[in-house]
Amino acid sequence: MSEWSSWSAPAKINLFLHVLGRREDGYHELQTAFQLLDHCDVVHLRRRDDTKIIRCKDIPGVAAEDDLTVRAARALQAAAGTCLGADIWLEKRLPAGGGLGGGSSDAATALLALDYIWGLGFGRDRLAQIGLGLGADVPVFVRGYSAWAQGVGEILEPLPERIAESQWYLVVDPGVAISTAQVFCDPRLTRDTLPIKIRDLLAGDARNDCESVVRAHWPEVESALEWLSSHGRARMSGTGACCFVPFGEEAEAREALDSMPSKWGGFVSRGIAKSAIEFELAQARA
Repeated sequence: MSEWSSWSAPAKINLFLHVLGRREDGYHELQTAFQLLDHCDVVHLRRRDDTKIIRCKDIPGVAAEDDLTVRAARALQAAAGTCLGADIWLEKRLPAGGGLGGGSSDAATALLALDYIWGLGFGRDRLAQIGLGLGADVPVFVRGYSAWAQGVGEILEPLPERIAESQWYLVVDPGVAISTAQVFCDPRLTRDTLPIKIRDLLAGDARNDCESVVRAHWPEVESALEWLSSHGRARMSGTGACCFVPFGEEAEAREALDSMPSKWGGFVSRGIAKSAIEFELAQARA
């Protein structure tokens, strides 16, 4: 059994989210921009010399068999046919159901780190394909960069660094968990938004099509968006519940955080072009 190693699993926000239509397979055709943040969960892993995948620390409300990190490890193990296993200890800092991609990011980090720890050398394309079977947001975290995305979120193009690293963000968690399935099944959801270009996003011609549905069902999110609007252009990430406002300077974002109502959680984070795990993997291989 090897020593424990620790790997970053970054948060993401969606700078916008357009629903272009519904596909024949029941999924929705989307267009979005995934902005990675330097605020992370941490996935601690230890290689086992047997085939067991063991979660060493419980997560309230999440059974081991439903934990995306555990499922990712088992999916990779099955794909590789390896006789190795892993102990997993997940240090959660990102809220569940908050639209920050926490579970998907944890799963991607498990795939990337175990690919290295087990000596598989699968490569990003194969790992992203395994990740897509776990969730639509997993591939962007496997790729490890902020991205312009289409399809169900798996067709990715890196965001230019001048965009991805230009802002600080105040992220507010109003403390509710949103059901993505409920949002996408709502008959009031707009499903015919036209595609846009990056220049349209920079010009402010973009929105989150899910926001009106979430506002109607979860007043806590509406309240958070209204408060954030006093500090700038407030947006919801993904299908919520977390909301955010961009700032040009860290000090401005932290000043706004200090004035946030105490009933909510929140943090200030910098936008990043590449995930921290990219540097961690490079360092481990050096």
